Amino acid sequence: MGMLQMETPLARRLEQWLDVASFRHNVITANMANVDTPGYKTQDVDFRAALADALNAETPGGMETLAHHPVSRAVAGLIERPDGNNVSLDRESLLLAENQLQYRIGIQLLRGQMHAIQSAINEGR
Repeated sequence: MGMLQMETPLARRLEQWLDVASFRHNVITANMANVDTPGYKTQDVDFRAALADALNAETPGGMETLAHHPVSRAVAGLIERPDGNNVSLDRESLLLAENQLQYRIGIQLLRGQMHAIQSAINEGR
């Protein structure tokens, strides 16, 4: 079981949301760390597509397929410096802030779900 002792389908989806946001965070920070690496190509994760893939990877019984995980891909169309590197710290900083907001939203939604479960348990007593 995941974060909750009594998992709900919504809680499972929110955990997947957080997994995708965490993965994307790592990709963005790797780009930033490689800003001075000659030939390094910026990677990114399509958050919506990765989340949709995660949700579609579940079988009807709720089990995830073992091989599923988000994928990062090179970003096309970015300006490349003479050393072959195309990382823009401005772009990555903006994406990092956006991704952190998406993660915080997921946390807030998961807290709300846990609160709803706790309320249901308390009302049943």
